[in-house]
Amino acid sequence: MSRLDEFRAYRTRMNDRIFELEHLGIKRFFNLDTAAYRDGALDAKTKELLGLVASAVLRCNDCIDYHLLQCVEAGFTDEELTDALNVALVVGGSIVIPHLRHAIETIDLLRAEADSAAMPINE
Repeated sequence: MSRLDEFRAYRTRMNDRIFELEHLGIKRFFNLDTAAYRDGALDAKTKELLGLVASAVLRCNDCIDYHLLQCVEAGFTDEELTDALNVALVVGGSIVIPHLRHAIETIDLLRAEADSAAMPINE
């Protein structure tokens, strides 16, 4: 199981557990978070890129992984993602470098997943 598979499984398992708590404030926050990334004055794709930059500046690797999953699914190129991560580095400073490493590794893992999914299986 890859690091990304582990992340996906953990996120799903723990979100399910959190929702079992039936806490109104937590439910409202999760709903607010989901709604923030819907199309509005900015499209959802752009908002995911903004989420990636903010996550890198805030130094949250789980958030970086989540937003990279969304950004790759939305069709951003490696060059676009790298350019956005450069903005995060400039805004956040050198303390962002370890998280930049993490982000680049995640992009590589996502691209490898896509490549392996596209390869025909020899029978």
